[in-house]
Amino acid sequence: MADGNRFFPAPRLILAALVAGALAGAVAVYVSESRSGNAPAQVAVGGSKDDVACAAKSGRAKKIAAAATGEVAALLPADPPQSMKSLAFNGPDGKPMTIADHAGKTVLLNLWATWCAPCRAEMPALDALQKEKGSDSFQVVAVNVDAGDDVKPKKFLKETGVEALGYYRDSTVALFNDLKARGLALGLPVTMLIDGEGCLIAHMNGPAEWSGPDARRLVETALGS
Repeated sequence: MADGNRFFPAPRLILAALVAGALAGAVAVYVSESRSGNAPAQVAVGGSKDDVACAAKSGRAKKIAAAATGEVAALLPADPPQSMKSLAFNGPDGKPMTIADHAGKTVLLNLWATWCAPCRAEMPALDALQKEKGSDSFQVVAVNVDAGDDVKPKKFLKETGVEALGYYRDSTVALFNDLKARGLALGLPVTMLIDGEGCLIAHMNGPAEWSGPDARRLVETALGS
C-alpha cells in the first residue's frame, strides 16, 4: 500500500492548480471556442434522452459518493447525473474517440497538464490505481491537455515511470471547455467518475491520493453498486 503522503499534494498545490488554470485563461485553458466533438458553451442537462436516463441515477450517485471518504473525500455526487458520452479526445492510437467508446466500463476520467504541479504529483498514483484495478469493467483514462505537440507530456510520463496508463490527449482545450461549460471544471486537475452507460456519477476539482485504500474502496463501491 502506498504511503498516503507520497503522492497527495499539499493544500497549497491545490490552490496552485486553480491559480494556474486561471492564469492560463487567454492561452491555454479558459477559451470559448470549441474545435472538436465536445459540446460548446451551452449544455442543457436533462434535454436529451441520455441525460434523462442518467438523471434517474441520482440515488446511485449519492450512494457511491458517500463512499468517497478520507483521501478522496472531495469527490462530490453528480447533481444531477448527466450523460458524458460525447466527451471527445484522442486515444492512445492518436485517433478521435469519445467516452461512448468505453461503453460497459466504469471510467475514472482525469484531465492533466505538465504545467500543473498537482497533476504531475498525482500521476503516479493514478498509474498505480490503473495497474491494480484496471480491468474489463474499470479504467483510468488520464487525458493530457497540454497545447502543442506530444513531446513534453510523453517525456514527463516516461521520466515518471508511468506504465499502466494509456496516452490520451486533447491539445485543443475543447474537452476542458466542455466540462467548464457544464460547471464541472474550475482548473486542473479535474476528475470524474463515469459509469458504464456514460453517466457522470461523481466529480472533483483538485488532486487526490488515487493509489490509497480510500480510492480502492470507492472503485469497488462503484463497481458493486
